[in-house]
Amino acid sequence: MSRASSFGPTDSFVPLSRQSSGPFRAKPTTTATSVASQDIICAVSESRGISSTVGLTFVNISTAEAVLCQICDSQTYVKTVIKIGVFEPTEILFMNTAKDSKLFYIIQENIPDTTYTFLDRRDWSEKTGHEYVDRLAFPEDIESIKITLGGNYFAACCFAAVLKYVELELNRTFTSHSLRIRFEPSQGSMLIDLSTIVSLELIQNLQSARSKDSLFGLMNETLTPMGGRLLRANILQPSTERSKLLARYDSVEDLSTKGEMFVSVRQALKGFIDADKVLTSLILIPIKRTFQYVEQSVNNVIMLKTYLCAPAGHRAVEELIESTLNEHVAYQTRPLDLRNQRIYCVRAGVNTLLDVARQTYKEANMDAADLVAELSESHGIALELKFDTARQYYMSILATEVDTLPDVFINVYRKKSRIECQTLDLVKLNQKIVDAHNEVISMSDQAIQELIQDIRCEVASLFRVSEAIAMLDMLSAFAQLATCHDYVRPELTETLAIKSGRHPIREKIHRKKFVPNDAYATQQSRFQIITGCNMSGKSTYIRSLALMTIMAQIGSFIPADYASFPIVHQLFARVSTSDDLEANVSTFAAEMREMAFILRNIEPRSMVIVDELGRGTSTTDGLAIAIAISEALIESHSLVWFVTHFHDLAVILAERSGVVSLHLAAEISPDASKMTMLYKITEGPDTTRFYGLALARLVELPPKILETAQQVSEKLNELAQRRHSKSTALAVSRKRTLILSLKEQLLQARNGSMEGEALRRWLKRLQDEFALRMAAIDDDMFALGGREHEEKTLSSSYQTSESSSESVQNDQQDESLLPDPSSFTEQSALEISSDEN
Repeated sequence: MSRASSFGPTDSFVPLSRQSSGPFRAKPTTTATSVASQDIICAVSESRGISSTVGLTFVNISTAEAVLCQICDSQTYVKTVIKIGVFEPTEILFMNTAKDSKLFYIIQENIPDTTYTFLDRRDWSEKTGHEYVDRLAFPEDIESIKITLGGNYFAACCFAAVLKYVELELNRTFTSHSLRIRFEPSQGSMLIDLSTIVSLELIQNLQSARSKDSLFGLMNETLTPMGGRLLRANILQPSTERSKLLARYDSVEDLSTKGEMFVSVRQALKGFIDADKVLTSLILIPIKRTFQYVEQSVNNVIMLKTYLCAPAGHRAVEELIESTLNEHVAYQTRPLDLRNQRIYCVRAGVNTLLDVARQTYKEANMDAADLVAELSESHGIALELKFDTARQYYMSILATEVDTLPDVFINVYRKKSRIECQTLDLVKLNQKIVDAHNEVISMSDQAIQELIQDIRCEVASLFRVSEAIAMLDMLSAFAQLATCHDYVRPELTETLAIKSGRHPIREKIHRKKFVPNDAYATQQSRFQIITGCNMSGKSTYIRSLALMTIMAQIGSFIPADYASFPIVHQLFARVSTSDDLEANVSTFAAEMREMAFILRNIEPRSMVIVDELGRGTSTTDGLAIAIAISEALIESHSLVWFVTHFHDLAVILAERSGVVSLHLAAEISPDASKMTMLYKITEGPDTTRFYGLALARLVELPPKILETAQQVSEKLNELAQRRHSKSTALAVSRKRTLILSLKEQLLQARNGSMEGEALRRWLKRLQDEFALRMAAIDDDMFALGGREHEEKTLSSSYQTSESSSESVQNDQQDESLLPDPSSFTEQSALEISSDEN
């Protein structure tokens, strides 16, 4: 665990199309129940001019943390909206001059269920922001924060606006040098837009908000509230920092392989209080003190004592608490026990009047017990003395013991099988006890406040202890998952390669029936078209790839036998939420808006999954749009998995550089009366014909309709086969794709760890496969026109390809380096990869 230092916390005037209409108009709920009820204030400010620089500050009043950002954004403010959506602020502040701005309009459209407040321009002062840093930041952090803010004017202005608002409008202020302030650069984390968060069920299940069948629900094996919050933040903003991820992998491996250490860590984490909230309550002071604040201060100090008695305690603060509080005082959850702990928390002898008030409190409690005993004896009823915060002491009786209660009992009501009541004397005693309690608390206040003032000097180190506990908790949760679910450590490479990968959520639901699948993607296979029968598992397959990528980039192990991932900087998902035969398919406009968003923001380091694009319009138009969008995605050089029922799409794009066709296998009986889904990814386009008709037979459509549909389908299939007959140009394209694939595999072999006999066998197998595939292409070409025609076309094709470098990513080689399959050997294979550099 010595690597802990490597860990970090985490054009046109239209609204952002991904969240502006349809099912995404309402704000996506990304808060999980275990980390809910946080009070976060956000301030937003932007530069003037063409280039949009946006400053953001989020102040979490619940956990005393300020996060400052400054983003260079586009004219549609994509990154700004996503960042705000991740933090989910309860209130957003703007300058009063921003009411008619495009920024306010877009944020309001995409995040509607939030309070918007406008402040005077003079509240947004860079100088005030730096003054707040001087006053509130931890002493050792002041200089580094001020240097960072020196080049981030808008973030500093937002920081000033939020804190002034907290002081003047919320009537609360942080004590000196007590606020955790962190500048979060716009780089360093994967960008996941709000629609992807919702559709992939990263935080919340789509069908049931209470269900734990989400990625957060699956992975939340944390034992502390701090760990749960850190896990949620990491899922929504996975890291793109290689060193940080490798350090986390090492730690999870240590925890999952060293049983005694793992058990002791998990045991130590159990029962931790929410340290962040307790520490915040000590440093966030209301402008006007109330008795409730004084009372809660006592509770907070007792909770802090429990926190410091844990293994991660801080000795200096522990000594301060021991000098003021009784040795055996501990935080209690039951109301009466907690009240008694408040009464006796301060050591005896500190204040004589305090000791007298405690004695009064004790005698009044004994009187209440005696009163109930007397009533029970005089009326012959078994009375139990109970307590709750609202009524104080009351009596409880089994309803079967009495038919009619005597008149002395008041405030009577029935609760299930019991009757609850009080008497006038008990009500009077309750008031006497409350008065004595309040007097004790008031007298204890001076000692408690002096103790809190001393603790505030150490709050920076206490917060760091809390952050370390949160990180350890999250990593131990990853180790728990790896141990219980047979996860493996991923590798970080330039290739996405997964052996027997599993959908982490679906595996949990269908543990015995789930079928694992492989995946492989490089730049030469960056665009993967996936076809297959309805309900064959296409959507589950592509979703599993996205979820495993997120898991790998938060430091977790992966549900697979082997996994390696490139670091992804953006994740986009255009997926349907269901595959129901009765589902409404009038979603074409929403699909196009989502794809427009993706195409505007996609980069080479992006990962995109697209499910059933274009099925909401006519077949011809849908196919045409699918082809056009596919071409754009191929040219982006991002990794794309494209699920479709358009078989023509796979045929048309089959020989494009970077395109691979896959399908989910299924078996259909000869009479199409039975379908068996294999849920297994298989190379090549789906050759299973008429699976739609087979599914229609299963739902018992009238036989005459099915017979007519079969005849029409066969005729259309015959016409399609004629239209897509092989041509020489197509064969040449296949040769080029085969050679580029060979080159990529040889480069991977050269840069990989395989050597010796294993490398020799792999090269021999690669040689055989290459020769067979090249011979098959030659046979097709000879059948179409002979050797001379082949050579002429091949020469022309290579001349043309030299002027189109983007389609092969500038990876084409001089023709003299292309291998002749008849003379291809292991030595020549290695020479090709060596010549590349």
